[in-house]
Amino acid sequence: MRHSISDTSTLILDRRSISPEHYSGRRVHREIVEEVLQHGTWAPNHGLTQPWRFNVFMDGAATRLMTALSAAYRAHAGEQASASKAEKILKRGERCNAIVALGLAHDAEGRFPLWEDQAALAAAVQNMYLMCTAHGIGGFWSTPGFLSHPEAKSALDHEAGVRGMGLFYMGYPEGAWPVKGHRKPLEYVTRWNED
Repeated sequence: MRHSISDTSTLILDRRSISPEHYSGRRVHREIVEEVLQHGTWAPNHGLTQPWRFNVFMDGAATRLMTALSAAYRAHAGEQASASKAEKILKRGERCNAIVALGLAHDAEGRFPLWEDQAALAAAVQNMYLMCTAHGIGGFWSTPGFLSHPEAKSALDHEAGVRGMGLFYMGYPEGAWPVKGHRKPLEYVTRWNED
């Protein structure tokens, strides 16, 4: 074997989505963020289109981003805006110093369908989750609808032609790592076809 099956399995099964509300506020260093993103770029993608784009907000920039996104949420929701949700968005910038705005640069030549580049970005995010887990850092991919609002798009500052694909938060969990999760047994989601 090239790698330890046991270690690989443990890493995959230990991965959790941990929201910023459960972060300790401990600073994630830039070197770790760079390593997480670098491993994200090793996700499989058809034709090596490498469609992922990362716009990283750290420290004060993360706080300013969440302040702007809280305002964008209020503008997007209008009279239906919830004060507690706006506050929750704002507080994420206080508990999390490393936020990645995920972007997708779809193959400009149109050689491959959009869904393949979207799948490649999702695979990149899974790699990012696994590297965060290996470092004992929580990750959380968030795709709220208000990110489509012009104020949010302006705050996220994606390059021209890049489609916003949500936010990826990174932070050290407060307290113990979350308890083990669960999935449906394989027989509920698998059909075998054999001779």
